[in-house]
Amino acid sequence: MHIPPDTVSLRDYERRFHERVDAGIRGYIAGAAADGITQRENQAAFERIRLLPRVLADLSQATASRSLFGETLRHPILIAPTAYHKLVHPEGELAVARAASLTHTWMVVSTLASVTLEEIARASVASAAPLWFQLYVQPRAQDTFSLIGRAEQAGYRAIVVTVDAVVSGIRNVEQRAGFRLPDDVSAVNLAGFPANEPVVANDGSPVFRGLLRGAPTWSEIEAICRQTALPVILKGILNPCDVEPAIRAGASGIIVSNHGGRTLDTVPATIDCLAAVVAQVAGRVPVLLDGGVRRGTDIVKAIALGASAVLVGQPILHALAVGGLPGVAHMLTLLQTELEAAMALMGCPTLDAITVESIAAGRPG
Repeated sequence: MHIPPDTVSLRDYERRFHERVDAGIRGYIAGAAADGITQRENQAAFERIRLLPRVLADLSQATASRSLFGETLRHPILIAPTAYHKLVHPEGELAVARAASLTHTWMVVSTLASVTLEEIARASVASAAPLWFQLYVQPRAQDTFSLIGRAEQAGYRAIVVTVDAVVSGIRNVEQRAGFRLPDDVSAVNLAGFPANEPVVANDGSPVFRGLLRGAPTWSEIEAICRQTALPVILKGILNPCDVEPAIRAGASGIIVSNHGGRTLDTVPATIDCLAAVVAQVAGRVPVLLDGGVRRGTDIVKAIALGASAVLVGQPILHALAVGGLPGVAHMLTLLQTELEAAMALMGCPTLDAITVESIAAGRPG
């Protein structure tokens, strides 16, 4: 695969992705929920925020690193969990894991990966790029605990439980494209688990009497936190009212996320929800953010509003489709470089120096 020389930003990778990838796969990967209002707003909300730099700071010891869950994160950028990487590259998640190791970027591996979590762990250099495992709670508790045990055995450092997708969103773009998983791509980590029973509408309800059977509640989160000694991070919290139940259940961290605008449309952009969640957390656990991050300046804005780090999802698949392993490594390096340049131009030699005062008047939250 050849990376075009004019590919110098994450949006360039996105443009090339749309030029090169089959319409059905584009519909699945880029498809938003319903009318795509939230997906568009994730990026637009970042664009509305203005930075307010300081000048003549001492940058001689500048660093973008920080400690997170007792480990040093070289840049506050993680790879968000996304499904089925083999849709866009034959090596799938293995190429992404190797690119993560090369760039010292932590990777969150999806339950719906197209390569087993054990194979991904073997492809990763854990000392350079720790792995976290994203967990979809399974209908049977023993299957959920089996996935956790496998992740622990393979050396994953945290469990990220997705809590905002008890059903799939209404993805009209994907439906119009007629997307179907090809025969050679599947959720291999779920192999051997019992197939979900067909959903049959009952009393005129196609969702409430079928798809929600076995949907997780706070009691399942408590059981997961008791099951593992690893940090359990809840991904998908937007409402500050969910912070106290999360912490009572045993969560070690929170990811402010709206599933990339792929589940419930017309919810706010994640950056617009961040400050309220951070205020409610009040420093008790780290708060991370995903959704719409495309520039180093976006990361500065998230840090200023209280995030410990951000995650990027779709851009990983864009770069994987365009350039394979080198493309992902290049894209991550671009984002790291943009962050460092933004910090220097902001007069912020450390992440801790980025505060709410780094945001101009009219800041959200």
